[in-house]
Amino acid sequence: MQGFYDKDLYRIAREKMVKSQIVARGIKDEKVIQAMLKVPRHLFVEEALRDQAYGDFPLPIGKGQTISQPYIVALMTEALELKGKERVLEVGTGSGYQTAILAEIALWVYTIERDPDLSEKAKKVLLSLGYKNISFKIGDGSLGWPEAAPFDAIIVTAASPQIPQPLVDQLAEG
Repeated sequence: MQGFYDKDLYRIAREKMVKSQIVARGIKDEKVIQAMLKVPRHLFVEEALRDQAYGDFPLPIGKGQTISQPYIVALMTEALELKGKERVLEVGTGSGYQTAILAEIALWVYTIERDPDLSEKAKKVLLSLGYKNISFKIGDGSLGWPEAAPFDAIIVTAASPQIPQPLVDQLAEG
C-alpha cells in the first residue's frame, strides 16, 4: 500500500520530470503540461519499476512492449493540437499512460490494443484513476474503429511501415 510519503515523492518526481524533460525541451501547450503533471506515470508500470517511472527513457510493460519516454508522449500529444472538444482515436493502448494524458485533454478517447492482457491491465488502471471518457477495444488497430468514426485526431503509438488507409478514412475533415 502506498503511503502519503510515497505519493509526495512521486509527485515531486513528476514535477521534476515535467520541468526537465518536457518544458525544458520546448513543450509549450499548457494542457499537455498540466496533464503530464497530473497523471501518475508510476501506476502504469510494474511495481518493481516505479522508482524509474519518471526517468527520461521507455520502460518495459510486458509482452515485448514499452511505455514511451515522457517527452515522446508530450511531443506526440502536443502535435495533435487538442483544444478539449475532440474525439481521439489511439492505436496501441499499451500501458494506458498515453491514453490517460489524452483523456485529460480530449472530450473522448477511443483506444485500441491488439493484446487482450495489456488492454485489460490498462483499463483497470485507467478506471481506478476515475477516467470515464475512454472507450476500449481489443483488435487490429490498423483497421481503426469505423463504427465510432470520424475522429478529430488519430494517434498511433505502435510501429507501422505505412499509414493504414482505414485510419485516413476515419479522420474527420479539418
